[in-house]
Order: sequence, then C-alpha cells, then structure tokens
Amino acid sequence: MDFSNRSAQPQPGVAPSAAAPSNKKSHGSRDGSKWGRIGVVVAAACVFILLAAAIVVTASSNGDNEGKYVDTSKLQAVFLNTGQVYFGNIKTLNEKYFVLTNIYYLQTSGSGSSSSSSSSSSNVSLVKLGCELHEPYDQMVVNRDQVTFWENLQDGGQVAKAVKTFEQQNPQGQKCADQSSSAPTTSGNSTQNAGSSSTPSSTTPAKKP
Repeated sequence: MDFSNRSAQPQPGVAPSAAAPSNKKSHGSRDGSKWGRIGVVVAAACVFILLAAAIVVTASSNGDNEGKYVDTSKLQAVFLNTGQVYFGNIKTLNEKYFVLTNIYYLQTSGSGSSSSSSSSSSNVSLVKLGCELHEPYDQMVVNRDQVTFWENLQDGGQVAKAVKTFEQQNPQGQKCADQSSSAPTTSGNSTQNAGSSSTPSSTTPAKKP
C-alpha cells in the first residue's frame, strides 16, 4: 500500500492560507472609513467656527460704522422709544449701549388752570442734568434697544445756542443749591417728551439758584 499521499491531505479545521489576505483588506477599509468620518467632523467644526467669527466681526463693524457718523464737535440729540429726548455728546456708541455726557433735557411748566385746556400756555426750559433730587453725575448709559434714532445738531439751532449761552454764564460748571426744602412733587414740574418739532423759539437754559 502507498501511504506517500497522506501527508499532502489538508488537515481538518485548518483554514487555507489564501484566506489571510482578505482579513487584512477588511481591516484597512474600516480604518479608512473611520478617518473619513473624523475628517468630516473636523471640517464641519471649522465651518462653524468661521461662521461664528464672521457674525462677531459683522456685529462689531456695524457699531463702528455707525460711530463714524458722530460729529464730536457738535451736540447730539438721542431719542428714546419712551418719547424722551436727551441732548449732549455721544462718547461711546456700540450695538449694546450709548454713553452720553454734557446732558440737557426739556422741561415744561404750564400756567393754565387746567392741564387739559388747549388754550393754556406753557413755559419750556432747557435743563442741565445734575441738580435733580438724586443728583446724578453728568453721564448717562442708555441701552441700545431703548434708542429709536439720534442726530447731530447744528450750531445755529435753538438748543445748541441755548447750551452755548448756559456754558458762557456758568464757566465753572453748574452749581446746585440745597434742594432739601424745595423737593419737586409729582404735580409740580413735568418733563416734556420732546421731539424735534416741540423745541420752542425762546428756549433758554434753566439757571439753577
């Protein structure tokens, strides 16, 4: 009997040597897919960062562009959505707030017997901020969303002339008298919600005693 061919028979349970390369190929494809997903995530993160930076730059540039319109040699009028208007110098302007200094506002006092009477006369005065009961500093920070619009004022306007006269009459600044015995009441003075059409022809600054 010839037993020489027994050694050439494949052993049961042993995988052919040709199957090994196929395992290496599947590992390589899985690694490639993994790195591809990582690349997509990184690219998406970069796009998000660039968009966020563009939004921040655009917002800040809008505030800077608006600030270029402020004429620092002139007075400005800042109109609030409450109807109140303040005159002064805009020192800071951005997308969050305004900073106003050298502040004035209009105040009216009626002489008629009835506040609802259309024939009653009223006196309008330009008041310098600072001598109110709470004695604020001559600086105001206004939230940007409270401002409807603002304007540069011409030197020949009635408000600008009145402010110049007041400054000439008070070269050392405003002097506030003791107001403890003459505190204003709610029925005494009324602050006007002034617009550009409500400035009287005889507007003069109110001189504090």
